[in-house]
Amino acid sequence: MNAAPALLGYAAAVGILAPRLMARDNWTHRAPALAVTVWLTLAGSFSLCLALGALHLATPHAHLHGVIYTCRVALGIDSPSSAVPDYAGHAAAGTVAAALVTAFALCVRRARAIRSRHRRVLDLVGRPSAELRATVLEHAAPVAYCLPGHRPRIVVSTGAVTLLSGKQLDAVLEHERAHVAGRHHLVLAAVEAFAAVFRRLPLAAVMRRHVPLLLEMVADDRALRGAERDVLATAMYEMAAAAVPEGALGAGGQSVVVRLQRILAPARSTNLAARACIVASALLVALLPVLVVCPPALVPGVDLTLLPR
Repeated sequence: MNAAPALLGYAAAVGILAPRLMARDNWTHRAPALAVTVWLTLAGSFSLCLALGALHLATPHAHLHGVIYTCRVALGIDSPSSAVPDYAGHAAAGTVAAALVTAFALCVRRARAIRSRHRRVLDLVGRPSAELRATVLEHAAPVAYCLPGHRPRIVVSTGAVTLLSGKQLDAVLEHERAHVAGRHHLVLAAVEAFAAVFRRLPLAAVMRRHVPLLLEMVADDRALRGAERDVLATAMYEMAAAAVPEGALGAGGQSVVVRLQRILAPARSTNLAARACIVASALLVALLPVLVVCPPALVPGVDLTLLPR
């Protein structure tokens, strides 16, 4: 039985229906880190379904371990067998992966170039502060942001240092350190890459809109570990109008209103049972395409280096 219709139908459900459910469910703001993981899982599941669907359109009844075997032969890990796998089907599946990897690499490279130029400017006009563990920029407006990456840097303006109290400034800087420590720039690059490859897909559009806000909430939660809610909220209010340079991540911006409401009127946190259900559902969404394509791989004693039939 050809699994292509089931795989492509499943991909359509993940790409069209799943983002609608995610966008209208309020648990995502209560558990933003988990929500980001679920969004990325949905994107990965859609990509896998599409790749495996392309494989089965070109090579009906193919098994996933046939793809693994072909990759191992191409890498020189295994020796070719007498049976010849259908490279056309594998190439069709590989096109999806290649497009995503290429788009991700381009997004990372572009952002890195922008941040490198910005760092060179900061080297000329900024001054390092050992006390703040940040670069201080002479600017009247209250601004704070980070330049993540290989040589991360946190930047704060003299306007922010003057305007904010010590506790408020510490909370803002901890927010920026959370972006750096969490490597949020790579998550955003992955989201941008997925959106670039699947431009008209609802999953890509909704994820691109929601994930940046969720990452800001993750950083807010990290800052709240050492600051009171009203301290972080007043600091965010003071810096709400701050413009963040391209390639940087900052505590201000257009999402401040939603984040302020979340901080000042926190909803009841998602309980452990609900989190376990969400994690289990995400794992099922990710594994179901593999179960459809390659059920023999889960049976003990099956040789996973077999070629596709």
